[in-house]
Amino acid sequence: MVSTDSTTGDSSTSVGLEVSDLTVRFGATVAVDQVDLDVPAGSVVAVLGPSGCGKSTLLRAVAGLEYPASGSVSYGGRDLAGVPTHKRGFALMFQDGQLFEHLDVAANIAYPLRLRHSRGHRSRLAQRERVAELLDLVGLEGYADRSPGTLSGGERQRVALARALAVDPRLLLLDEPLSALDRGLRERLAAELHDILRAAGATAMLVTHDQEEAFAVADRMAVMRDGRIVQSGTLEEVWSRPADGWTAQFLGYATVLSDDRARRLRELAVPTATWDSVALRRSALRVDPTGPLTARVEEARVTPDQIRVQLDVDGAGSLPAVADPGTDVRVGAQVRVSLDTSRIAPIPQGI
Repeated sequence: MVSTDSTTGDSSTSVGLEVSDLTVRFGATVAVDQVDLDVPAGSVVAVLGPSGCGKSTLLRAVAGLEYPASGSVSYGGRDLAGVPTHKRGFALMFQDGQLFEHLDVAANIAYPLRLRHSRGHRSRLAQRERVAELLDLVGLEGYADRSPGTLSGGERQRVALARALAVDPRLLLLDEPLSALDRGLRERLAAELHDILRAAGATAMLVTHDQEEAFAVADRMAVMRDGRIVQSGTLEEVWSRPADGWTAQFLGYATVLSDDRARRLRELAVPTATWDSVALRRSALRVDPTGPLTARVEEARVTPDQIRVQLDVDGAGSLPAVADPGTDVRVGAQVRVSLDTSRIAPIPQGI
């Protein structure tokens, strides 16, 4: 879906999108609960959360497709209350691309340009030039005459992205754009999407349930749960200091320790630290003959790059760890273990 008009006209558009105290209800159900969110102009912000957390409803409210019960959505400092979707100057891209099957690739991309041409915005020649420019941007040179039915899933999504970017939208709204693809293709296309959005100078809001996709595509991140934003900031800020244990595990940390188990790990491995709760990546603990911790091997599984083990760590309980190939980690063996502090994240006390 592409909006072909905008409410531009002031000099404050560098402010970008501002969502303030936004609430969306469906009857008695609160889908979006007092959300504050900024998408600075020229940035890509990912709203990350599990299915049903309200992230797609938030995106639809920004687009003008859902009406908020309270709060505001503004762009460039201008309140968008009462501004219909097609007047906001935003573009939407969904997970299935929604291409027009009866049109070729060039005609799909040119569709929003033709809508503008009907109002005198762009000549036919300029439209063709813009389509060629966009095909080059998304890596599909030579695909202009192809039918959507002949394209792979990844190619279809790149066509959909080119169409969304065709009229230089003020804001690009991406609703789970890669979720219908298999994991390998999704990972490759996420990296391409990152580069395409930067090359286009786009301002974008991406909603996804996939933390790897969010980290690959976005500059900033907001983590959403049960209709609320529980944490937001740069990727580094959110990753290095998760707001709570749930957020840490949703972001991909393998284990969260608290209370006595966390304190025991701290006392033995990082005695100068002050945390009482900590999140550990799977590779935070490593079998190391010089390590300060002692453990018993419970499980061991060889992978191409390392050995994944489960250890009963003295005082800290059963924890995942890794070992270098060739290390003797037979089940039942006693081993020493070190802690890589670059692969842990303190969790705020009491959360």
